[in-house]
Amino acid sequence: MDNTPSADPGLDVSLPRLVDELSITPRQIMAVAKLLAEGSTIPFIARYRKEQHGNLDEVQISKIQERLAYYRELEDRKQTVLRSIGEQGKLTDELREKITVCVSKTVLEDLYLPFKPKRRTRAMIARERGLAPLADRILAQAAAGDPDTEAAAFINAEKGVESVAAACAGARDIVAETVAENADVRGFVRRAFAERGEVVSEVVDPKPEQPTKFEQYYDFRESVAAIPSHRFLAIRRGQTENVLRVKLAVDAEPLVRRIEEICALNPASPFSPHLKLAIEDSYKRLIAPSVEIDVLVELKLKADRDAIAIFGENLRNLLLQPPLGDKKVIGVDPGYRTGCKCAAIDATGKFIETVTLYPSQGDRSAIEAQVEVCKLVARHHPAAFAVGNGTAGRETETFVRQTLKKAGHPEVVVVSVNESGASVYSASEIARDEFPDLDLTIRGAISIGRRLQDPLAELVKIDPKSIGVGQYQHDVHQPLLADKLDEIVVSCVNHVGVEANTASAALLARVSGIGPTLAKRLVAHRDAHGPFASRKALSKVTGFGPKTFEQAAGFLRIHGAANPLDASAVHPERYALVAQMAADSGVAIQDLVGNSAAIDAIPLKKYLSDTVGEPTLRDIIAELKKPGRDPRATFEPPHFLDTVTEIEHVKPGMALEGVVTNVTAFGAFVDIGVHQDGLVHLSQLSDRFIRDPSEVVKAGDRIQVKVLDVDLARKRISLTARTHGAPTAPGPKPAAASPNRPGAPRPAASGRPPPRPGFAANPFANL
Repeated sequence: MDNTPSADPGLDVSLPRLVDELSITPRQIMAVAKLLAEGSTIPFIARYRKEQHGNLDEVQISKIQERLAYYRELEDRKQTVLRSIGEQGKLTDELREKITVCVSKTVLEDLYLPFKPKRRTRAMIARERGLAPLADRILAQAAAGDPDTEAAAFINAEKGVESVAAACAGARDIVAETVAENADVRGFVRRAFAERGEVVSEVVDPKPEQPTKFEQYYDFRESVAAIPSHRFLAIRRGQTENVLRVKLAVDAEPLVRRIEEICALNPASPFSPHLKLAIEDSYKRLIAPSVEIDVLVELKLKADRDAIAIFGENLRNLLLQPPLGDKKVIGVDPGYRTGCKCAAIDATGKFIETVTLYPSQGDRSAIEAQVEVCKLVARHHPAAFAVGNGTAGRETETFVRQTLKKAGHPEVVVVSVNESGASVYSASEIARDEFPDLDLTIRGAISIGRRLQDPLAELVKIDPKSIGVGQYQHDVHQPLLADKLDEIVVSCVNHVGVEANTASAALLARVSGIGPTLAKRLVAHRDAHGPFASRKALSKVTGFGPKTFEQAAGFLRIHGAANPLDASAVHPERYALVAQMAADSGVAIQDLVGNSAAIDAIPLKKYLSDTVGEPTLRDIIAELKKPGRDPRATFEPPHFLDTVTEIEHVKPGMALEGVVTNVTAFGAFVDIGVHQDGLVHLSQLSDRFIRDPSEVVKAGDRIQVKVLDVDLARKRISLTARTHGAPTAPGPKPAAASPNRPGAPRPAASGRPPPRPGFAANPFANL
């Protein structure tokens, strides 16, 4: 290990711990810490500084950043604690050592608890009455003496100690608080609650005539260590809505006995009965309630992190859906009474014109709508119609498709587009800035069309929480959720790259090193002076200094620039290296780019140096072969049945194609084109046994499914993606639920028989 001190004392203290936690070398951690301290972003570090940190990916770098922040906060808190205890004159060498080597905020707060300013307690009152010496005798478990005789010496009516019993009770209050503030005791009880405790929920006010969505949790218990995040969040929601009462249950007797051992209870001591009573009181009144809150908070935080991880992965897959590309599109925001708002947009996403169709308001209106569709095609020659999947979406999609077929336009495809969050965008400040004179519904149609052209470029304008791919996103810690989703959006934008001459300010703001203010300046400069001719020209924008250029340039594309590398992911700092490669190959840079034969002949080892290693060279070679290539998959539209547009059309046994809209811990929700997503339960996702839906599907996937069951009353559709019989798997199959309501999987509840082993045909059966 490199023992050279860093410029960060917090890192010096936490480095061994980080190495153990992350299984990453000290050199890599210190390199990442240095780059972060210099203001480098995670995408930049991951892509363009591979040699410095040993080719870590964004996830690893993000984890280093997260844990470094934790340990820096811990070190800051340690200094505050040490200063506070020192000012009280109670800082011993032993306590200082314990605080210094502490690696957990929880343990640190346990150590600080006896010295932390607190409200007036029973123990404080007892100390004011002079009963501390008697409490010390109880704690010392003296082998000789008479507690009642010694207690009599503390009787003082003026101080409120009226009797021997009162003196002993006050002394026990001091002992109880001392025990409760013992770091070893609290640590032991906290571990016991976490490892042996159970989450218990019961109904607050049972009303059989008023069923709720929390009925399965009216009499429920599950191990703290085993309960999955979605189930705990469902229970918490029930508690928030005052339907459920939630607590942690653990067998107290062995815990109390162990506390007696920690406190060195001596059965032979005449003071032992008082210590036993004080410990029992301490556990029941002080320790258990406090630790229960700590464990519930930690359990909630873990559940939040799990749910946010699922949300983040869904969001990443949604943002990286295949784009239609630079093609003209007609965006359609469907509707019945108010008609279908159509917006024609060019290949760059620029709004051209709008018309409104009324295909559902009688034969005459339908004929007029058909004529308008044909006129739109004649005027704009679109590659596709993008139809929102909301109200009247499937009917509108079918109408447009049939109209185009009759008019002889098979080259124009009709695509159903997920419009979640489009209304949020329509009313947003971004939309008002873009289209101040347009109606909300027209803005929505434009957004739907642009989503088809480039999902990433359009979805970055919307709060990720409004996109609808999360699990209990409104129940989790919102700052943690916001940070994670922002990280995902930034990662996706920089992974794909951004065309500097057409990107919106919202998209440019997510590019490494730029941000909202500079993004607006870039757009303003572009509008005032025309397109950027090169990456170098970006430096003319106010605020786009050398550091920003370093961080952002590699992720910005300038197509049509004199230097073809400006349209690639090759960083300008490596242009000279590529020029040398081209010169050594006897060709111009323009002739080297895309020339696989010449590129394959480049001897990479020749260009290795102290600053350029094999990972960077391989990245450069990949870009030279396919400069500026979009890493996303090729677009293919889903195919819904024109005869299945409403849930009433769906029948058990039907084979359908669908698009995965949301992946949760218990299954995947699939759009089959009927305004109501169906659920493919975890047990129905694969012919083999899987523990996590993400093993086989992700948001945006097109999959073949078969209908298992349709519940019209509750608007639920059960689907299967299996092609053979049920996979074998250990243990019972839990039930399932919608991602926007609390639900199973559910284990056996207290007093109920365990669920039947195997997989139920209907994943909603036990809800």
